[in-house]
Amino acid sequence: MKMTVIGCGYLGATHAACMAELGHEVLGMDSDIDKVHTLNTGKAPFFERDLDDLLTKHIEDGRLRFTGSYQEAAAFADLHFIGVGTPQQPGTGAYDLTHLFDAVTKLAPCLTRPAVVAVKSTVPVGTAPLVAELLREHAPAGSDADVAWNPEFLRESFAVEDTLRPDRLVLGFDGKHSWAEALLRQCYAKIIEAGVPTIVTDWATAELAKGAANSFLATKISFINAMAEVCEKSGANVAELADILGHDIRIGRRGMRPGLGFGGGCLPKDLAGFITRADELGADEAAGILREAAAVNARRRQRVIDIAREELGTDLRGKRITVWGAAFKPETDDIRDSPALAVAQALHDLGATVTITDPKALDNARKLHPELDYVEDPIAAVEDADLLLHLTEWHQFTHIDPKRLATRTNSPKVVDARGTLNTDQWREAGWITRTLGRV
Repeated sequence: MKMTVIGCGYLGATHAACMAELGHEVLGMDSDIDKVHTLNTGKAPFFERDLDDLLTKHIEDGRLRFTGSYQEAAAFADLHFIGVGTPQQPGTGAYDLTHLFDAVTKLAPCLTRPAVVAVKSTVPVGTAPLVAELLREHAPAGSDADVAWNPEFLRESFAVEDTLRPDRLVLGFDGKHSWAEALLRQCYAKIIEAGVPTIVTDWATAELAKGAANSFLATKISFINAMAEVCEKSGANVAELADILGHDIRIGRRGMRPGLGFGGGCLPKDLAGFITRADELGADEAAGILREAAAVNARRRQRVIDIAREELGTDLRGKRITVWGAAFKPETDDIRDSPALAVAQALHDLGATVTITDPKALDNARKLHPELDYVEDPIAAVEDADLLLHLTEWHQFTHIDPKRLATRTNSPKVVDARGTLNTDQWREAGWITRTLGRV
């Protein structure tokens, strides 16, 4: 098949490369011409595991290329995926749909023949009819320009895997959708033939799917972190408690990781967006549990700050703190709503000198927080430190021998906010250790 992907950020670039991997001819379209040029060289302007390899492979074999022209995209294919960003509006939890409506408005006048516009962007429920109305108003094809809703469920650093081997496909339509459904089933034929569950539903249910999934995951993470608060008060071990709960098949261990909490460009935004839309619909009481999930998540960051002050004293001026981690999670350079950087900035604001190290995210962190210090080598970063904070669980950090570090510091104290360091090994090496959710 031929298809386009409008918007080539984390979602769109990955989707375009993976559709080429499935054998399709794909034209990616983005209004950022610098991004288009970079992608056409086989490189993504961000780090996502395995993505550059796919981009290079399919640009070289001719299945994939990128453009900045809506006219070229409309002429190229009749199936158009839209994966533009829908960030959080400043000062509110609502989604900003400016990029989505702008893309539809610019694509629509170029649609002179029957086409399917399949939206993958995460939106508040009730957006699909607005997209359909824009198409009817601006597309020469009129009602032959159909709308489908095809939410994504990608995890950053696993986005390629999740696109090629998803745990489910969701296809949303507004009733009469025989041609649109047939087109999307043809697009995903190899995935469907592999046995991936495919749920065909209405627009509203498909729109709710991503926000609901992320809100549930956020609640699950916040639940175990609420238990971590109880564990610290009672002397219990939250990691072992999570194992006990996880063996219950109704609960499951996956995703229930106690620690510093969630961040990134999806979970916080989608949780806030889901709460805001529920409030708008008059279902604010139903969103109460989600409000508490957000509150628990915020408390995890504050807890690390509180521990730092317990270890170093209330006045942090003149104290040197090293932070292992800048990305919101390992195997990515994404620093959006990074818990690690939020803690680092807060400690800096309290007067501490904060030095950060991270395998992939230092350049992005420098741009956002130039007032912090940065060192590439995690061992050199602890030089003369009064406290070490382990805030992003990169495997590179967990494999460092703590004996190599103890003599470099002013005081061998470490706070393991992710619970992945070998506490016994660190203590044997002379470190005073604090782990969230454990004594």
